[in-house]
Amino acid sequence: MKKYFFLFLACFSISILCAQEVLTPELLWQVKRVSPIGVSLDGNSLVYKVATTNMVENKMESEYYKIPLTGGTPELVADPKGMVADKNVSPQKGFLLNHKPVALAKITGKDLYPDLPHSNAYAYSSLDYRHWDTWNDGSYNHVFYKNIKTGEEIDIMPNEPYYTPQMPFGGDEDYIWSPSGSDIYYVSKKVAGTQYALSTNTDIYKYNLASKQTTNITEENKGYDTNPAFSKNGSLAWLQMKTPGYEADKNDIVVLQDGIKQNLTAEWDGTVNSFLWANNGRDIYFTAPVDGTIQLYRVDHPGRTKKRAIVKQLSEGPFNITGIIAEHNNTLIVSRTDMNHATEIYSYDLSNNSFTQLTHVNDAFYSKLSLPKIEKRYITTKDDKKMLVWVILPPNFDASKKYPTLLYAQGGPQSALSQFYSFRWNFQLMASQGYIVVAPNRRGMPGHGVKWNEAISGDWGGKNIQDYLDAIDAVAKEPYVDKDRIGAVGASYGGYSMFYLAGHHQGRFKSFISHDGIFNMKSMYGTTEELFFVNYDMGGPYWDTNNATAQKAFNEFNPINYVHKWDTPIMIVQGGRDYRVSIEQGLEAFQAAQLLGIKSKLLYFPEENHWILSPQNAIVWQRQFFDWLKNTL
Repeated sequence: MKKYFFLFLACFSISILCAQEVLTPELLWQVKRVSPIGVSLDGNSLVYKVATTNMVENKMESEYYKIPLTGGTPELVADPKGMVADKNVSPQKGFLLNHKPVALAKITGKDLYPDLPHSNAYAYSSLDYRHWDTWNDGSYNHVFYKNIKTGEEIDIMPNEPYYTPQMPFGGDEDYIWSPSGSDIYYVSKKVAGTQYALSTNTDIYKYNLASKQTTNITEENKGYDTNPAFSKNGSLAWLQMKTPGYEADKNDIVVLQDGIKQNLTAEWDGTVNSFLWANNGRDIYFTAPVDGTIQLYRVDHPGRTKKRAIVKQLSEGPFNITGIIAEHNNTLIVSRTDMNHATEIYSYDLSNNSFTQLTHVNDAFYSKLSLPKIEKRYITTKDDKKMLVWVILPPNFDASKKYPTLLYAQGGPQSALSQFYSFRWNFQLMASQGYIVVAPNRRGMPGHGVKWNEAISGDWGGKNIQDYLDAIDAVAKEPYVDKDRIGAVGASYGGYSMFYLAGHHQGRFKSFISHDGIFNMKSMYGTTEELFFVNYDMGGPYWDTNNATAQKAFNEFNPINYVHKWDTPIMIVQGGRDYRVSIEQGLEAFQAAQLLGIKSKLLYFPEENHWILSPQNAIVWQRQFFDWLKNTL
């Protein structure tokens, strides 16, 4: 009996030790990534992908599974092809939609001069010469429909120098069949060159197979029109932003039925992320940011029966709904995540508002970890506004101890700071290295009303920067915050925030990390590829001396103008293929810091873009990140 007792104690002790393990960069990249593919053709199973990191070969490897929609044991699938409905096959099964690049312009040296086949030159006469991380080689994505029987393919945009899908992230969500199969609906921004870089005016077009004629069905709207989808009743819905040039405008759901267009969310004080038609053909389910999370909503389509659609929030809790996959037997199949857990797939019962976890891909992994504690706080800003602040406390947090603390500055600048799970900016990882993380939902973020979301445009260095200071000052009053060891970190607009705060922090911070941040607003304007973004958020070009908003942005809010005040160690991270915030930003900032004699480091990734995507580079990024903090905090 004693033998079994001591064996129990040994096993119990081992389990306790295992539970005390905390997340490290190496462990983070062991987390498996779950992606839904769709519901099986028989309507009984969910098919999904699980991607695992092969760190040795510096790549991701995938396996496929299916699991009953009611829950159960997953089954490995050799090949998911043919298991779920293919939206790109026409309703009559005769045609298949796809997209591929079409060469329409001679831009490269070898195309211009065939006798010089080894030339690597590019010649441009307009903007849109590069986008995100790729130089324009004269080819454009076009949609084709293929006769499955004969193999014949037809380009629905012949000789048009326009993109469908949209660059740089568009996929087959940009084109669909009509319910009858007689028409193809697709998204395109039909301007080229310099106008392409200045415009957000994507439209939804209808291409008729019989006549080969194209009709613009959203011509009156000069902002984004995206994500077309038909209901079972034949009504067409899409997402719409009204303001030209404003990429972070309120996103609404618009429905076209019997020739009548109706904006279902116009009077609702929020912005839509994604949507799915309900099986009844009338309601629409959608996701949207709210109060530091992303939740499920439903809106009805009243048609001509009443004037106002009713929006209702369905779910609530400390998590993000990252996608709606399908509706099945009064449940929604959704993907869900939170700051401590990577994506898994759940069912949501519409009758009792409860979730059931379907996939458990990473449960065993997280069961071995001691997880951070996540607190949701509200502070009062300097101008008496209520602001949500996420505070992430280290695992095994002890309030009697003092901890180094990081202010996290979100990018965007209009991105939601919600319950996301990142494989780079991972709050669980930061807290597990012993840091308290302070993550404010400062002005500019969606989920707190349209006015709060819009407040950052034209005011980059204004009240939202004060929001950061108000947040860290409030949390720093806690006795467990080591006030002599406070740092600040961020990327993109968050990286800009680091450069700006470095000249305005009045000694609050002992270390900064800026990833792909804007250092010089003027050179940013001269090199970034999506000019509609800087034109809207900065107010226009820096040479417009009569534009007060632009002059404030390029002068008062320009970090380079405050470098003489820099006195704090700073690490600067820059991607070589980042054309959104180009390489000169990081190099200018590092050169200034070095010449000022400030402790500084440049971490350069020649083949990465605005994000660090390859597994081994991500480990380097994280090791350097924490080494820098260890040495400076």
